[in-house]
Amino acid sequence: MGIEIERKFLLANDDWRKAIASSKHIAQGYLVDVRALREGTARASVRVRISGEQAWLNIKSVELGIARAEYELPLALADAQAMLDTMCNGVLEKVRHHVEVEGWTFEVDEFLGTNNGLVVAELELPETHAAYPRPGWLGREVSSLARYYNVNLLEHPYAEWNEDERNATDVQAGEGA
Repeated sequence: MGIEIERKFLLANDDWRKAIASSKHIAQGYLVDVRALREGTARASVRVRISGEQAWLNIKSVELGIARAEYELPLALADAQAMLDTMCNGVLEKVRHHVEVEGWTFEVDEFLGTNNGLVVAELELPETHAAYPRPGWLGREVSSLARYYNVNLLEHPYAEWNEDERNATDVQAGEGA
């Protein structure tokens, strides 16, 4: 079984842009609706993702936190596009920047569309308590806040968040994976 150990952060400033190694556009949609995850009728999120000429099917367990079971399978680009067009309730788009810091790669996602203005950094770790660099541009950790999970951004996009949601640090009841 694949386990993804990942921390997610807001950004304190734009200094990360100086260390961008590469960037790519990503479009993704979910085959399992966020309501099914929240209601407990689904035990995993199932995502179709396209970046350039590559496409994947991603299956991730629903637990909140930094460690979750994850599987990623390659898809034919035409199949992935057909799934996004016909089987998903919306498509989330973002530009992912790979930012190198002390031998580590932070993935900084700048969201587009109704999530424009939201920018988060993710860092995959080899183990849950691994030490990692904390550059000055790295802000507050939001790894356990479900509203920042991509699957939730389709149902409740950043443009609709009120000031309390943008500043709250606790996990809201019923937010689901």
